[in-house]
Amino acid sequence: MDKDWTKDLEHDEYEQDIDLIIKDALIAVEETKEGYFVNLVTSSTFGNPTEYLQPLLEKLYPNKVRIKFIDQCGCGGYVLRVWKM
Repeated sequence: MDKDWTKDLEHDEYEQDIDLIIKDALIAVEETKEGYFVNLVTSSTFGNPTEYLQPLLEKLYPNKVRIKFIDQCGCGGYVLRVWKM
């Protein structure tokens, strides 16, 4: 994507499948062009993505992404913003 965007990883099949959240989050980061960010909105089922997703992204993309935890949504999900550098 050559724009800032949001990937919804919060509902339906994501609510019970952390592996699917991780897989689709990695695809979303790959699809995001340098200079833009993707908001990864994850299910509350697995807790804060800074615990399980952020360390993986930092390991797979050293010095290529910047990550910021935005907030927990009113509906319970979490927003993790990932900028491609």
